[in-house]
Amino acid sequence: MKKLKVFSGNANQPLALEICDYLNVPLSQAVVKGFSDGETMVEIGENVRGRDVHIIQSTCSPAHKNLMELLIMVDAMKRASAETITAVIPYFGYARQDRKVAPRTPITSKLVADLLTTAGADRVLTMDLHAGQIQGFFDIPVDNLFAAPVLLEQVRKQFDQRLVIVSPDAGGTERARAFAKRLDAGLAIIDKRRSGPNVSEVMHIIGDVKDQTCVIVDDMIDTAGTLCQAANALKEHGASAVYACASHPVLSGPAIDRIMDSCLEQVIITNTIPVDGKLEECPKLKQLSVASLLGEAIKRIYSDESVSSLFV
Repeated sequence: MKKLKVFSGNANQPLALEICDYLNVPLSQAVVKGFSDGETMVEIGENVRGRDVHIIQSTCSPAHKNLMELLIMVDAMKRASAETITAVIPYFGYARQDRKVAPRTPITSKLVADLLTTAGADRVLTMDLHAGQIQGFFDIPVDNLFAAPVLLEQVRKQFDQRLVIVSPDAGGTERARAFAKRLDAGLAIIDKRRSGPNVSEVMHIIGDVKDQTCVIVDDMIDTAGTLCQAANALKEHGASAVYACASHPVLSGPAIDRIMDSCLEQVIITNTIPVDGKLEECPKLKQLSVASLLGEAIKRIYSDESVSSLFV
């Protein structure tokens, strides 16, 4: 793998180091810092001419800063004559703005796709896109991996009884059904009506959850309002215990307090987004690593092998 170079911005360097350990390659050197006025400066510390470059950068909070770091790094690699540039984005920010939800509103995820392509990215590798159709916003190849293998392994290890997999809204039904099928578990769906951004109201539950252990499955946890309301609704309908798992721990605003005050027994998350000290602040959180999944995908892309078997 002499031509492979792996770089990282400042968004999630611990994950980048884990991926490099899996690939058995060093994390390549780059200086990514800001000027006093807030502008981002990037300086590549190694020769990348003719190399296959992978840049690992989640566009999580602060989204605008991390996105600009990624774009500038891609441009720097392009101008340094890298042969291919793959943007590895474990968490693709702005993915929830994938359509016009009101008059005169943007489709920001399409804008981000255009920015990445214009900057010079040849391929995007991401995980659990909020909306799968975002892949169609790009005119370059996009590999959308799923954290499901990692989450499923943990659920199988942790529970020996039959479970009920719960989708917290109608939009997540396909994801929950896939989990339920692989676990030979029951399925329930929560009908949720949203009255505004980050505000939701649980209406009723479709499926039998009485005296069952329930696991809520979602792609991300932002303010945890939806998650905690779903957990409370399940308890009110007789669930014996409620757990949750999600790929992206955004955990903004009052999320940690809400989880701590909720009836949730445990929330299983991955490291697509760094959670810093939140694991100590909230003992209900259990974090798993997706480094091996992303590392294996990078290895197969570099070797021109199929990555379809990773799309579980």
